Amino acid sequence: MSKSGTIRAGMGGWTFEPWEGTFYPDKLPKKQQLHFASRQVPTIEVNGTYYSGFTPATYAKWFAETPDDFVFSIKGNRFVTNRKVLGEASESMAKFFSQGLDELGPKLGPIIWQFAPTKKFEPDDFEAFLKLLPAKVGGIALRHALEVRNISFAVPEFVALARKYNAAICYAHHFDYPEFADVTGDFVYARLQKGSDDVPTAYKPSDLGKWVERAKIWAAGGQPDDLPYADPSTKAEHKPRDVFLYIIHEGKIRAPQGAVALMERVA
Repeated sequence: MSKSGTIRAGMGGWTFEPWEGTFYPDKLPKKQQLHFASRQVPTIEVNGTYYSGFTPATYAKWFAETPDDFVFSIKGNRFVTNRKVLGEASESMAKFFSQGLDELGPKLGPIIWQFAPTKKFEPDDFEAFLKLLPAKVGGIALRHALEVRNISFAVPEFVALARKYNAAICYAHHFDYPEFADVTGDFVYARLQKGSDDVPTAYKPSDLGKWVERAKIWAAGGQPDDLPYADPSTKAEHKPRDVFLYIIHEGKIRAPQGAVALMERVA
């Protein structure tokens, strides 16, 4: 067994007009943006899948345009998570996983499920949702991450449920939503959302350094001691884990540069 998992840093999406001429070279055609971006960072979180479905041909095109070791994380569709009764999402879940995600092959990374800030933790219903999460699509093993945004989830019962189903609790570094860094899956997923457009790398160099150190601790199987936890009395099994870090939301204009800077510090 290796002593450490793989650390990957990226941003949300690759189509954003302010990146043209700042991150992307001047006059780079839009159709070449994914090709360029995927050679600057090792992963990208796809947010468009939250709002609509795509075709197998689109996923196959993404696969063809990116390097062999590139990884996409895919945001789960809102019709799965934005509902009063999560246990009734089976039809929407099936539709989401029938759109051709397996065309990404080994480049299919975590599925990130984002819940509304108004969605409160109801143990039985949330477990019913976790039971719906498929283990595979087209023979490809799936990894699921949970981004919850209501303080009611900051309880040991939620941590225990996530661990039971090997789902990673997303660490959301956010101004408005609760933060807890409990490690519950066999990988770690963090969304860094407190950046600034006024900082060339979204996060200040000193802050990037702190995130790299945390990522290295996660990758080696540990848990950083400078982050908040919903259940500080328990810890996950100490084993190497892959780590996914995405700079997104605030500071989006400089998010690609931030991701590149993170990877330079990881090396």
